[in-house]
Amino acid sequence: MFWMKMFYSFLSVILLFHYSCGEVSQKTFPDGFQFGVATAAYQIEGAWNEDGKSENIWDYATHVNPKYIADESNGDVAADSYHKYKEDIELIKNLGANFYRISISWTRLIPDAVEGSKLNEKGVAYYNNLIDELIANGIEPYVTIFHWDTPQSLEIHGGWLNETIIDNYIYYARQVFNLYGDRVKKWFTFNEPKQICDQGYETAEKAPFMRLHGVGLYQCYHNVVRAHGKIYRIYEKEFKPTQKGEIGITADCMFPEPKTDSISDKEAAETYIEFNYGWYLNPIILGNYPPIMIEKVDKHSKEEGRTTSRLPKFTEEEIEMIKGTFDFLGVNHYTTVLATFGDPESFENPSQKRDCGVEISRDPSWKPSVASWLYEVPTGFYHLLMWIKEHYNNPRVIISENGWASDSPDIDDVDRVQYTTNYLSALLQAIDDGCNVVGYTHWSLIDNFEWAFGYTNRFGLVYVDFNDPNRTRIPRTSYRFYQKVISSRRLTSN
Repeated sequence: MFWMKMFYSFLSVILLFHYSCGEVSQKTFPDGFQFGVATAAYQIEGAWNEDGKSENIWDYATHVNPKYIADESNGDVAADSYHKYKEDIELIKNLGANFYRISISWTRLIPDAVEGSKLNEKGVAYYNNLIDELIANGIEPYVTIFHWDTPQSLEIHGGWLNETIIDNYIYYARQVFNLYGDRVKKWFTFNEPKQICDQGYETAEKAPFMRLHGVGLYQCYHNVVRAHGKIYRIYEKEFKPTQKGEIGITADCMFPEPKTDSISDKEAAETYIEFNYGWYLNPIILGNYPPIMIEKVDKHSKEEGRTTSRLPKFTEEEIEMIKGTFDFLGVNHYTTVLATFGDPESFENPSQKRDCGVEISRDPSWKPSVASWLYEVPTGFYHLLMWIKEHYNNPRVIISENGWASDSPDIDDVDRVQYTTNYLSALLQAIDDGCNVVGYTHWSLIDNFEWAFGYTNRFGLVYVDFNDPNRTRIPRTSYRFYQKVISSRRLTSN
């Protein structure tokens, strides 16, 4: 039965390549362009309390209140990659990928989490083994230092709302550079700050599941971006001269198209950008929050009777310290929305949505995935990359996540193949039009714990049987498709 499935999987790839000829980009990916796959520690490792690891906010939240998660599951075992990492690496090697983007678990490496606390030697060894195994198989490790798994011991003191976490993060990141910087040359300081802060402290969609409307998310990111700036400068001064690595940050960029061709909707789309990825990229690239964001939050704060703005201010020294703290930008992109200005009374007061004032929707003609937020709109991907090129002086970009969600265990995932084909075609067009994109990362290598969606959303090129204690892995049709793209460096079979 397994080999029959693999035969039909292979046949589907051939048919899709044949069907796509003439309908997608015929161009070849440029020399030096890198292809990779990604996962994150909490989503795949399991071993939640093994070998000295301490509790993070997802361990705590899923154990205390399983109803936070759609299927009341958790990451206690997940895909069990803590024990099966060599099998995962073999899959990456056979795929032909150039790199594997992983994250390090803060609580596995430094269980006490605070500045000056000791390293967990078994945690140190696990990541040494993982990195060494990747390199031995010709795969470059790309490492995210923080991917949403705040130590619970720090969260009880406010987590990213408390600026003392900055020094704790810097201590942790220093240890990571000291331990692995001789082999790791691509670092991401944070994965998707908007999700850490907006969904963690504003909408309560992700751990720590707090609702501090209009306040928490701004304070959170003010601490995140200062931590990012400080550790970049530390690496630049203390580590880069000998380790020769590069540092970036990943931004989740859901692109807003104007709902209509009206001037108002075009302004709404631009405002949405400024309040979302402009919020966390502007300080890093240009030195401060977007002017429209400062203006609107200040105005609303005064109307609410506050003596200071809900949006914290940088000092002149902080502006200088943070500006320019990137060697490349990681761009996570999945989908697009439609933007128009909404009725101010329809938004919670205070809230970031009211500060922004933009209402988003989806076109009913767009193809939906099982994830309520994810629709296939490849033109939005192209427009996003052109926007970044034009507004941020064409920085070097790595697409650090892109992928399609399903709820099916089916191996023949034709929808994922078609989505990936169309998005890679849009990417090729953007590169041809001058965008400085140097790499693409498919999310994800294997099915994993998808945060509040649990195991109801599957993004993997490789199917994982979560009902099997062995967590059996089976490559899907999309795995074979991506394998062919990497080997041929193009989307068509010509």
